[in-house]
Amino acid sequence: MSKPIVAIVGRPNVGKSTFFNKIVGRRVSIVEDTPGVTRDRIYAEAEWLGVHFALIDTGGIEPASADIILSQMREQAQIAMDMADVILFVVDGKDGLTTADREVATMLRRTGKPVILVVNKIDAPHKMGMDFYDFYELGLGEPIPVSAINMLNFGDVLDEVVQSFPKIDYDEDDDTTKIAVIGKPNVGKSSLINCLLGENRVIVSPIAGTTRDSIDTPFEQDGEKYILIDTAGIRRKSKVTDDIERYSVIRATAAVERCDVALLVIDAAEGLTEQDKKIAGIAHEAGKGIIIVVNKWDLIEKETNTMRDFQRGLEAELLFMNYAPCLFISVKDKVRVNRVIEMCRAVAENRAMRVPTGQLNSLISDATMMKQPPSDKGRRLKIYYATQVGVKPPLFSFQINDRELMHFSYARYLENKIREGYGFNGTSIKFVFREKGEKFE
Repeated sequence: MSKPIVAIVGRPNVGKSTFFNKIVGRRVSIVEDTPGVTRDRIYAEAEWLGVHFALIDTGGIEPASADIILSQMREQAQIAMDMADVILFVVDGKDGLTTADREVATMLRRTGKPVILVVNKIDAPHKMGMDFYDFYELGLGEPIPVSAINMLNFGDVLDEVVQSFPKIDYDEDDDTTKIAVIGKPNVGKSSLINCLLGENRVIVSPIAGTTRDSIDTPFEQDGEKYILIDTAGIRRKSKVTDDIERYSVIRATAAVERCDVALLVIDAAEGLTEQDKKIAGIAHEAGKGIIIVVNKWDLIEKETNTMRDFQRGLEAELLFMNYAPCLFISVKDKVRVNRVIEMCRAVAENRAMRVPTGQLNSLISDATMMKQPPSDKGRRLKIYYATQVGVKPPLFSFQINDRELMHFSYARYLENKIREGYGFNGTSIKFVFREKGEKFE
């Protein structure tokens, strides 16, 4: 079952990013925060009261005039309506109720989704002025006064968030492979899905994709069950701005949370872009299976080694996921499209592969003999024991003498040896290192 999604919305300077960053920076029940190249500090995986969820900040827009504020607020609210299970609507307690707040509240009420009204910048609740009570006018229930700077009443907000999550049972068979088609707009995601479904004999029925307004299509091929998750269905009605890239990252994040294998579709004519790297990073760090699908290959003028050189360029730019296979296709001409599902099946099997403990330790022993473990100040790394403790993605636990001696380059060497022995094509491999006496958690 996928994690619920919580979106933070509100006009500029009300404290959305501060709210987000305080949770991340103070590590209040944060499981994983991935800033920078992969998620641009708009996404973090969080946990509260044992419930895991994804937290998304839709902030960062700095409009130049009051007219643009309303336009951009509509954009942010639309993102929340499309993606979220629960919406945190942040308003400014010092500014009081504004026209922009009223307009967005009207939109949010129409979604039918749980909306939690958070009144920020209330540093001293016992000194709240009468302006605070104006927020009841929005019709979004009881406002919660908070101070993002001081993390005041954060627990109350997160309690309300967890209680508001919909009780959804996706009831998907464990043997159903879920495939998300991700990538920037206009790279051919929908065309690829239409082509794949056109080539398959048994299509069950199209169904709404949970609460995130994607389209899920179950189908069968060669007796195997699949669900295609199309993330290309919604296009913004307003003119395309830089914010469309932010939007595509959020859409990809939601789809990746639910999938087993992600098809990263890129435009052969355009090549790999920074936005492609961000979306790839989402799937990689989530431990999903990944296949790079280079579409529109028919537009490329071919020479002897054109495909090889293109693939080497991708590998150089995506060093962090050099395990991902690459498939060059033309949806328009239906070139190699028939191999997509076959590769998805293979990658899904690799994510679920288990290596027998005896074989694994024999492989590790041979690897340490071929390349001696690192040492520091006369003390050498020792690997006592290794075992696979998880799948989807494969997770290996190593018992060692000193975690500080396990240099990342040696860990990468061990990963390469495991891949040489067992493949794991298309899936990341995770390692955890324990010293004697430590338990695996």
